[in-house]
Amino acid sequence: MVDLRDKQYCPDLEEIEDYVQNSVFHTFCEEIKDTYKCNEMIEFSACSMEPGWNVKFKKAGRSLCTIYPRELYFTVMVVVGRKEKEVVEELLPQCTSELQTIYHATKEGNGQRWLMIDLEDEGGLYKDVMNLIQIRRHS
Repeated sequence: MVDLRDKQYCPDLEEIEDYVQNSVFHTFCEEIKDTYKCNEMIEFSACSMEPGWNVKFKKAGRSLCTIYPRELYFTVMVVVGRKEKEVVEELLPQCTSELQTIYHATKEGNGQRWLMIDLEDEGGLYKDVMNLIQIRRHS
């Protein structure tokens, strides 16, 4: 199994998928690629909070989301900035209670909230994340 903290070896998406061991990871990545016609970028982060290899999706120079691989699940970071805030807050009452809790618990800094959302299945939270990414793409 690949070591996601080994800066000397850049894993490919299949190796990251093998690490996660959850088919939702593959489904999520494919849906992002198909919907937004973009490819993943695998980057090493030396950030003290989340060191290691992660997967980023960008479209038109704008970040859609960053995926932090875990064993059996993955965390998706979606930034809600000034442009997205009003639309997201209008949508929030229709979102899962989990996303509402994450949103309200995430401190706003410089007009942004960096939402860290754990996904392990294709339930309501998965749909919420896809809606956030759609808002981010079109704002």
